[in-house]
Amino acid sequence: MRRALFFILAAFSLPASLIAAPLQPFSANYTADWKQLPFSGKAERSLQADSNGTWKLEFSASMLVAGLNETSWLTLHNGEVRPLKYRYSRTGLGKSKSIKQDFDWTTQRVTGSDRGTPINATLIQGVQDKSSYQLALQRDVAEGKTSMSYQVFDGDELDTYDFRVLGEESVETMVGTVDAIKVERVRDPTQSKRITILWFAKDWDYLLVRLQQVEKDGKEYQIILEDATVNDKKVKGRS
Repeated sequence: MRRALFFILAAFSLPASLIAAPLQPFSANYTADWKQLPFSGKAERSLQADSNGTWKLEFSASMLVAGLNETSWLTLHNGEVRPLKYRYSRTGLGKSKSIKQDFDWTTQRVTGSDRGTPINATLIQGVQDKSSYQLALQRDVAEGKTSMSYQVFDGDELDTYDFRVLGEESVETMVGTVDAIKVERVRDPTQSKRITILWFAKDWDYLLVRLQQVEKDGKEYQIILEDATVNDKKVKGRS
């Protein structure tokens, strides 16, 4: 009894970041739609543990005329997502694009290349890559935060990504109706007309179940959950 009480008190004395929930592996398949094109595609997103104790976060999307692949290798440091490596490639629908970033937290440097341009910049605490921030956002929404901000290496530049929770909303998916938290990326409307909305499943470790993006030229893209597993459990919604 005394030992149990000691551990409870010790936990409350720790910073919240140090007692954050552990990462849960997941694998999800999505239907991807570009409203300006007469056909649909597929998208996949997964988080799996590597044998060396790090995690691999992957996203890929493909259609008849385009495809992209995005991978982030990361770890948890004091309960926070910390990127280690980032790779991105895109083909079709315009110019091809390739990004490589390596994060060295010992020397506090990020190196690599963006479409052939070398990257060599200073790392700051809490910085994310363009994939790992999505996992950090997922975890922050799970913790009940309603306003989030991340410093993200976007290509060869450090940018600020702000988000806010819009509320709860039911999302119709291929696995049924899912109760979700609706989140919006906050942008200055005088600087960007792009719109990004994300929905995270409340009952499934806040898995991304829908993403909708409207580009500044009006082109609209979205992915909706088709099937998924979280920690080896099959995701199911309401009928």
